[in-house]
Amino acid sequence: MKLSFEQGRVLGVMIEKAMTTPANYPMSLNAVVVACNQVSNRNPIVDFTEDEVELVLRGLADDGLAKMVHRPGDRVVKYRQALDDELEASRQEAALLAVLMLRGPQTPGELRQRTGRYVEFTSLPQLEEVLVGLAGRQLVRRLERQPGQKESRYQELLTGGTAESGSEVAGELPDGDVDELDSRMAESFPPSTAAPAPAVDAEIADVAAEVNELKRRFEELLDRLGETID
Repeated sequence: MKLSFEQGRVLGVMIEKAMTTPANYPMSLNAVVVACNQVSNRNPIVDFTEDEVELVLRGLADDGLAKMVHRPGDRVVKYRQALDDELEASRQEAALLAVLMLRGPQTPGELRQRTGRYVEFTSLPQLEEVLVGLAGRQLVRRLERQPGQKESRYQELLTGGTAESGSEVAGELPDGDVDELDSRMAESFPPSTAAPAPAVDAEIADVAAEVNELKRRFEELLDRLGETID
């Protein structure tokens, strides 16, 4: 099964909202558009129109990957995804595929943190076991670890991504550019003026913790706002 990027984004947001805000699921066309275009938990950020999303939804419905829902009392047609049914994917598998479709290649640690709103993985080895199962079904693959990376990243294959796109998402530089950048930094910051390594590590850890807390609060706010979207 191969999906377009647009199909992957639409299916990813429907899986996300079904798990994180079930009270607002199935979703109206407007809700799907807003979720596709939100700026948090998305990479890349997009600006889809209603016409574009409606066309994608109709195509997914034709392929049996989305369903139109008509319920008594609803003012508009709503949609639900059927990708997990088509793939016979577990809740954990669907969560991992959704986050990968929404944010691109990620490490197991990043995936465990970012799927925390969807499902619970009791440990990193458990998550990695699910990834191995998805890889065995040709739904994800592990990318080769790039220079400067401590961990390998995993990429979903439903939208036909490539290893090169993983490097771009990670924001890496070619080896030659890295060497040149290191050289320039060495000239600009001589060893005698460098801060002691422990102090630098502690400062970085503090900043990272603050950023993660701000991201968590922002995501919670978006979820609460999303509950009011019709």
